[in-house]
Amino acid sequence: MDTVSFTQRVYAAVKRIPRGKVATYGQVAAAAGNGGAARAVGNALHKNPAFGEIPCHRVVNSKGRLADAFVFGGVNVQKDLLEQEGIEVLENHVDLKKYQARQL
Repeated sequence: MDTVSFTQRVYAAVKRIPRGKVATYGQVAAAAGNGGAARAVGNALHKNPAFGEIPCHRVVNSKGRLADAFVFGGVNVQKDLLEQEGIEVLENHVDLKKYQARQL
């Protein structure tokens, strides 16, 4: 039986998002073994125990929208962190065709 929790698998998947790329909540859920658990990914990231190590700022919704309630300082902090990695953010959206990681 797999002893690694879904939350631990979420954190591992988020760590695999390359610098300068983003992934969607659903994409992270699928990489963590439960493609239907996008909301649970959000809950796990809201409790991220290692912000500097687990780059949750790279996770956006299915339309590329940033998290309004980004737990580590709000949407403007998430925007700033993404822009520091070279990701263009327009009106709190990221162009998924350009910046989405293809696999985790």
